[in-house]
Amino acid sequence: MAEKPDLPPLREVIARHGLSASKALGQNFLLDEQQLDRIAAIAGDLGGAAVYEVGPGPGGLTRALLRAGAHVWAVERDRRCVPALAELAEAFPEKLKIIEGDAMKLDAGGEIGRSFHIVANLPYNVGTTLFTRWLSATDWPPDWLSLTLMFQKEVAERIVAKPGSAAYGRLSVLSQWRSSAVLAMKVHRSAFTPPPKVMSAIVHIRPEEQPGGVEVGMIEQLTAAAFGKRRKMLRQSLKGTSGAVEALTKAGIDPQRRAETVTIDEWVNLARALRS
Repeated sequence: MAEKPDLPPLREVIARHGLSASKALGQNFLLDEQQLDRIAAIAGDLGGAAVYEVGPGPGGLTRALLRAGAHVWAVERDRRCVPALAELAEAFPEKLKIIEGDAMKLDAGGEIGRSFHIVANLPYNVGTTLFTRWLSATDWPPDWLSLTLMFQKEVAERIVAKPGSAAYGRLSVLSQWRSSAVLAMKVHRSAFTPPPKVMSAIVHIRPEEQPGGVEVGMIEQLTAAAFGKRRKMLRQSLKGTSGAVEALTKAGIDPQRRAETVTIDEWVNLARALRS
């Protein structure tokens, strides 16, 4: 096994390159290397694995992934951070590819060309959009093998929420109808520089087999309508979706129930009934 390089402290790297977190880019730098190693470990054994990282900043999580043996494709739109990342690329030869660009405009699978894990402290301003895009792939299973992502704690709780809870909603269904989702780790706001106003948490998601006879577009359409008017009965919130009220009866779901009481399996059955 190759000896791991001796890297300077992250604070020293940030100071030397004159970096500061950009509010406009949703940046908050996590500097605790023990926590960063714990986050990298959530994805499992990364020895020789391909990892796609969005928003590496000065490279804190990147170095933890490289220490874990991963080959990392790091997408960074903030050019100020590229020199710091270039130093990491030199320290880990042929292990880190730096992609200058906007992750919102890139195809991860096209960049990497093989199955990969996604591990990232996602920028707050684009995190949920990227996440839903990765979950909404028409082809399933997707190119990615797992998602290990940091979100605001409230968003993470919505992702893993169960029916009947206040946090359960459209994001919960999208995350769980053909994937497993767990809240793997909480991160206190004080661990960041600068500290954000909210707490953070890591979610870990693995794709599972997609239920037959169901399309992601139908799941998205139904949950958007139902949770968009979550305080109304399903017969009211879904009446704008052609055939949905009739499909409720066919799926054995009481039209007087509300969206937050409908289980993942029931959403799947409803989508299947509506399609048929």
